[in-house]
Amino acid sequence: MTSSVEELLPGTRRALLYRLAVAQVEGRTPSYVGAVLRDGHLVWTGARSGVEGLAPDADTQYRVGSITKTFTAVLVMRLRDEGLLDLGDPLEKHLPGTGVGEVTIAQLLGHSAGLSAESPAPWWERTPGSLRPELADVIGEGGRMHPPGRRHHYSNPGYTLLGALVAAVRGVPWEEVLRREVLEPLGLTRTSTKPVAPHAGGWAVHPWADVLLPEPAEDLGLMAPAGQLWSTAADLCRFAWFLAEGDDRVLGAASVREMRTPSVAPEAGDWTSAYGLGMQIVRAGERTLVGHCGSLPGFLAGLWVSVADGVAAVALTNATSGPLAGTTAAELLAIVAEAEPRIPEPWRPLPEADPRLLELTGPWYWGTYAYGLRLAEGGGVDLEPLRGGGRRSRFAAAGDGVWTGLDGYYAGETLTVARRSDGSVSHLDLGSFVFTREPYGPADAVPGGVDEEGWRGR
Repeated sequence: MTSSVEELLPGTRRALLYRLAVAQVEGRTPSYVGAVLRDGHLVWTGARSGVEGLAPDADTQYRVGSITKTFTAVLVMRLRDEGLLDLGDPLEKHLPGTGVGEVTIAQLLGHSAGLSAESPAPWWERTPGSLRPELADVIGEGGRMHPPGRRHHYSNPGYTLLGALVAAVRGVPWEEVLRREVLEPLGLTRTSTKPVAPHAGGWAVHPWADVLLPEPAEDLGLMAPAGQLWSTAADLCRFAWFLAEGDDRVLGAASVREMRTPSVAPEAGDWTSAYGLGMQIVRAGERTLVGHCGSLPGFLAGLWVSVADGVAAVALTNATSGPLAGTTAAELLAIVAEAEPRIPEPWRPLPEADPRLLELTGPWYWGTYAYGLRLAEGGGVDLEPLRGGGRRSRFAAAGDGVWTGLDGYYAGETLTVARRSDGSVSHLDLGSFVFTREPYGPADAVPGGVDEEGWRGR
């Protein structure tokens, strides 16, 4: 990603500035900063301020609250990818003595561990972390709200446990692991656990008068992995691109894609949002956005990326309530994605055509359901229904006439080619489902056999 700003169309730039200006006015907030990234390049930044002497830009730090959780989740996924833990492991295996050690690491990442939303009083976001020196002070006696794994219930103490897990496995504090393993490799030089000038101050705006009250900026102590970070619009755009593409220095593309996958069913009746592993997932019209929103007294933040569009947006503001930074970020993203949609790459032929793969293409039948098999790049194949609805999946080549499902019903399932003794193709086997060249061909390997009288009229 470059740091230079590439030109958008003038109308798009004005629409972005207008949307940010309206958000600042309607939200009655001291300042608002926004940024948009497209295909890895920062293409627009903007700021609005209503306070004399406050002139923020994309390099000004704001507190980002729960966006911190996504950073913490990345650290946990790194431990998993290194083989130091499994997401199905109970917490007790790596962090004993918490009192909730039977919950799994995956459940903590996806907020399905059933733990309380907040730590015991006093309110942790507005009081020093020194009031909660031990994990027991964060969890409290009534820390269990629901049976583990049954439902999504957002939990700030859950991410305190994940931060403590990272520190326990690495043997150094969470913030040091974060700096060394994420911030420095990704070049996030303006992201830190404590504010570094230039930074905005946090304010509360009176609900019935245009007057301000400063908010405290406490060090959250053990709760830091749930919401401590300060960052900038430019840095968060870089981080958003990492969440879309991955970076082998930190976390590969497959692992960030796993983070973007829903980890538990949403609430009944709410099919527009879900939660992955440290990432929020929302459906905005026909567009899927992934990222996270955040808030702490005096600050609101939003970070969203549309992987399909190659567009990310960030919005940051310094007020306790009013301006919905997550909504603003989503609207900034939509302005660019809709006004200047991504131009598709040209169609290109495959670099080579293996005759043994070519003979597999075309129609196949699972019973009487008609499917088509098409070659994909890298020796993969796509299987999709030819009529009506049905199960479709992409498959990656695993060598020797074997493919592994990447998505849909057949994700993780194995597709193999069964050949006759003379080397000709008999059928496809997909997780015990047999696909033949004819529907119930009498000479085919159809499970259960085919009636000897064959097809007939009435």
